[in-house]
Amino acid sequence: MNSREPVRRFDLPPDAPKGWRGLPRWCGALALVGIAAIAAFAGHQLAMQNGLARLREAAEHRLDMLATGLDADLARFDYLPALLEMTPIVPALLGTPSDTQLRDAVNRYLDGVNATAGAEMLYVLDAAGTSLAASDWDKPGTTLGQDLSFRPYVIDALGQGRGRFYGVGITSKRPGYYLSYALRRGQPQRGVVAVKVNLEEAERAWRKLPGDVALIDPRGVVILSTREDLKFRPLLPLDAAQRAEVLRSRPYGEAPLQPLRWTQKEALDRDVQVISLDGRDQLASARTLRGAPWQLVVLDDLAPVRVAARNAALTATLAMTVLLLLAVALWQRRRAVRQKLANQAALQAAHDTLESTVVARTAQLRAAQGELVHTGKMAALGQMSAGVVHELNQPLTAMRTLSESAGILLDRNRLDDVRGNLERIRNMVDRLARLTSQLKTFAHKSDLPLVPLLLSQAIADAQMIVAEPLKKQRVSLVLDVQPATLSVMAEEAALGSVLVNLMRNAIDAMQDAPVRTLCLQARPKDGRVVLSVTDTGPGIHPDILPRLFEPFVTRKPAGSGLGLGLVISAQLVRAMDGTLRATNLATGGACFVVDLPAAIAVIHSPPPLADSSDASDFSPFPFSTGVTPP
Repeated sequence: MNSREPVRRFDLPPDAPKGWRGLPRWCGALALVGIAAIAAFAGHQLAMQNGLARLREAAEHRLDMLATGLDADLARFDYLPALLEMTPIVPALLGTPSDTQLRDAVNRYLDGVNATAGAEMLYVLDAAGTSLAASDWDKPGTTLGQDLSFRPYVIDALGQGRGRFYGVGITSKRPGYYLSYALRRGQPQRGVVAVKVNLEEAERAWRKLPGDVALIDPRGVVILSTREDLKFRPLLPLDAAQRAEVLRSRPYGEAPLQPLRWTQKEALDRDVQVISLDGRDQLASARTLRGAPWQLVVLDDLAPVRVAARNAALTATLAMTVLLLLAVALWQRRRAVRQKLANQAALQAAHDTLESTVVARTAQLRAAQGELVHTGKMAALGQMSAGVVHELNQPLTAMRTLSESAGILLDRNRLDDVRGNLERIRNMVDRLARLTSQLKTFAHKSDLPLVPLLLSQAIADAQMIVAEPLKKQRVSLVLDVQPATLSVMAEEAALGSVLVNLMRNAIDAMQDAPVRTLCLQARPKDGRVVLSVTDTGPGIHPDILPRLFEPFVTRKPAGSGLGLGLVISAQLVRAMDGTLRATNLATGGACFVVDLPAAIAVIHSPPPLADSSDASDFSPFPFSTGVTPP
């Protein structure tokens, strides 16, 4: 194996395209999802078919029981009309309907027979359909004297000899089943005997069984039901002929005949359908009665069956998922074993190759390491030299300014002021000595102790150093330190160097600005002091702002700066347990913020500085909230 050739994986072909490597996994995942979906569908269908089969079997048993009982109730009064025809007083009343005594005797006879038979009402009508005698002659709502010739059971009895009808009573307003039988005795249409049977007892018995029961007449109207909201409502809207017949015979009383929300969804058999009733799916099983042209329908809610089918589908899905996961786990285990063996072989081959490669590379690295050490030393020496030049340039410039000022003052025989300038030059020399000792901050944290310093004094010292550039560039200086005794924990030389560098940078940035204002503002905040240095220049270029504190980053012309001032200033501020950050102002210009720890001890303000009314005197401006150089 070549030492430069990467180790290949043994589970994929070496030339397999990268985009196709995940295709087998996706195909496997889709296959698992498909198998789980098939299992869920099969479980759902099986559970649904079993549930429907159980419901149909239970519905058949109920229909057998209900139809047998209802047929028996309808047939047990068939003998009454023939019995009354054989009673002499009933034909006699039909012959002499005006005989009141005979009518009273027939009324009492009908009452006695009805009490034995158990029907709701028994009455006799003449050939014109008028009620001549009734078992309830002495009760409110009796049919005695009523013209019932329009009722279908009367018409059928007079025309065909027998009649059957279910409807609401004209006088009693109660529904019932009517049986009628023509009394002829050799004479056509002599009269009619009618029996009214109350089926409410059968309806109450239906309520004890599971599900709902409905009895539907030939018009498709529900005439009996275990649900009151279904009574006297058609499955479908009645047509014009049916409405005319209903209006004539009044079988449903004053019912509005509002159609049911009954929709057939699926026919499972000739007499078994899945229907939707009032938005709920039901299994409707029907049976036609033998003794009447009615259909008996039992309704079973399909919601429990569907819930059971859904649960069966979930169970089948989970079971199939577990089995598939077990199969995948076993396959992955075998694959991992094969992969482990292949990887061990590959690693052994790579190890053998790397041993020889390491020996050769070690020699190369040792040579490169010597070169890098030498290069690093030269880079560090160059950066240190640039920093030394930058840091020494500011005090030397101030010393030159003070020496020139001392010569002018000496010519004017102002010896005290000359002595003051010489004292300041001596302080500058001491500061140079301290600055050179701080060059090690590039390698490690400064060991110089932090002492309480009066911030206003430090600003005044820095102001003195930049007095000449302020005057030359006609920059207005605004100082705002509140309170005047505000002090920080810092190192004097480092703080002065930072202030002078920030002020010089601001002055240089405002060379071409129409308004030149340099503002220094300081405030205490949460045990620290926040000093902001703002200018009215063009601001920091967006390309420079993210890398502002990196070495050698500057937009000054060649020879004007090396891009190390802010790097040194940030390093000095960090050594004093502070932070330095920069941003652009919305109104224009740049803002540098120095955050330093506040001093615990309070330092009192020094005595006022010497007067600077002479234009040739380069002493610092008096410390105040706003000073503009001449």
